[in-house]
Amino acid sequence: MTVSRALRQTGQVNPELTDKIRRVAEQLNYIPDQAAQALASSKSAFVGVLIPTLTNTVFADLLEAVHNILFPQGIQILIGNTHYSPEQEERLLRNFLSYRPSGLIVTGFDQYRETQKMINSSGIPCVHVMEISDDDSVYCVGLSNTEAAQGVVNYLLAKNRRRIAFIGAQNDSRTLQRLEGYRTALANNDLLDSALECNVPTQTSVGLGGELFREMMAHYSDVDAVFFSNDDLAQGAMFEALRLGIRIPDDVAIIGFNDIEQSAHSAPRMTTVHTPRTEIGTQAAKMLLNLMQGKTISPRSINVGFELIVRESA
Repeated sequence: MTVSRALRQTGQVNPELTDKIRRVAEQLNYIPDQAAQALASSKSAFVGVLIPTLTNTVFADLLEAVHNILFPQGIQILIGNTHYSPEQEERLLRNFLSYRPSGLIVTGFDQYRETQKMINSSGIPCVHVMEISDDDSVYCVGLSNTEAAQGVVNYLLAKNRRRIAFIGAQNDSRTLQRLEGYRTALANNDLLDSALECNVPTQTSVGLGGELFREMMAHYSDVDAVFFSNDDLAQGAMFEALRLGIRIPDDVAIIGFNDIEQSAHSAPRMTTVHTPRTEIGTQAAKMLLNLMQGKTISPRSINVGFELIVRESA
């Protein structure tokens, strides 16, 4: 027991004895059995984090922030890539729960009902990220994608753009919320035209953005602005506009979403919505730590907001 406490750095063992035990452990190349510790204590020293993709820097920023808060506390993160699939998310969650994690961080709220039941019945603290909710039964840190999209459209309207198209992909909940905000803002100004909406279930990419932009302009040459559900798609559109001889923003204004690093260096520099992923990850990890320590959390929902970064493309 003394050895266990010393290696776990509980502070219950004399510092000199702790140093001696750790030196012997290093000489023996001894590595504590985390599975055994989890079995004995009914919890482990890791937190499961479920994200929809590993290829998007949006979630890389989030993961880095979570790691920076949890790692100094001796907590590792175990990453699950759901590939935007509720089925994969459910399987990953079952696997995570079998290892008795100390906590969970889950992206969004578009899980299967069975997945939600597993989270609720597990008794393991869970924080949802990238979205917000008024549901008093959940803890979350994120932003209103709907309000952000409304802000984008209102900005374009103020710039006297009237034929505003929407191009999205993936069909995850956050994309659908942005589409909802787009529709609401245009409907409020009697300018909504469903023909100018393009939202496909295909995995998002720069190439797809160029393809969808080309098709939109071929069918609706009077479009004077396009709001893209993310920066990847918008960047593809800007490359395609160059090939087509379409001037950005003189002929068509382009606005993306997320403000990934490349968007500040494109030509022209891209106007986009900045989503504070680092703050989301930091706040979510801190909230989860408090929940794991049995503390009362108020508020349960943290809205970190958003910022429209105006550059040269709109």
